[in-house]
Amino acid sequence: MDHAPITIELSRDEALVLSDWLERVQMTNLSRLVEDEVVWAPVHRLAGTLDTALPEIFAADYAERLAAARLRLLPSNDTSTDTDSADTGEGADAGEHGAPARL
Repeated sequence: MDHAPITIELSRDEALVLSDWLERVQMTNLSRLVEDEVVWAPVHRLAGTLDTALPEIFAADYAERLAAARLRLLPSNDTSTDTDSADTGEGADAGEHGAPARL
């Protein structure tokens, strides 16, 4: 059996939205959503990895950034095969949603 680590690449938008969802899941009773306790450790590890990879979760305008990321990820906004949105530079810091987050 191969024990090599797995690398997952997400767009910044995907990572931000997933991080927010995982945070909300963890703040609820996780056992109600995930009955198998074995799954909890990887869920917590994934959430922690996202937290360290996404400094924008601590930004004063986090809610606006999250809302913008959610809008960009809506299927109706998907005009290309690339899941990563084009950076228009409109009020965005460098790399806000352009560089992928590696997990």
